[in-house]
Amino acid sequence: MSRIGKLPVAVPSGVDVTLEDSTVTVKGPKGQLSQRILPVVEVSVDGGQVVVQRKNDEKSGRSAHGLTRTLVANMIDGVTKGFRKSLALQGVGYRVNKAGDVLNFSLGYSHPVSFSPPEGIAFTVEGTNTVHVDGIDKQRVGQVAAEIRSLRPPEPYKGKGIRYKDEVVRKKLGKAGKAGKK
Repeated sequence: MSRIGKLPVAVPSGVDVTLEDSTVTVKGPKGQLSQRILPVVEVSVDGGQVVVQRKNDEKSGRSAHGLTRTLVANMIDGVTKGFRKSLALQGVGYRVNKAGDVLNFSLGYSHPVSFSPPEGIAFTVEGTNTVHVDGIDKQRVGQVAAEIRSLRPPEPYKGKGIRYKDEVVRKKLGKAGKAGKK
């Protein structure tokens, strides 16, 4: 039995969970999310809790059990609290500013780089070197943060680039053979 999958998901007040065919829809104060579920698992709402059970003990059912429970829990968290990923710009002259909804980056290229938010995503700029990506869909927030990071990923020699707030970049040594030669 899946340790994660067997745990029920508590539905807080103000959140409505509905099941139609093979789709779970969650409505809350921040918005609405829908997710199709696989036919090898069964989702039911029992008095303020969402319970996920698998229909059989095959590998596909076991692997989808915990996944489906986690997806439902993330949807409930998203419509109540939301999700946030923070990115930090590190390097001389690297900065970001917000013009309307669009982020404008100075990343050491010969031109500024603009990034528009997709639907359901909001940006917050703190200072000139921190960007927060906010939204209700955890997967979309992570994807947008990864796309922003890919504009200038951190390089291993000086550590310059865009990194996640909690990311640790392992630095490499430069050329070592130059000091010992005569």
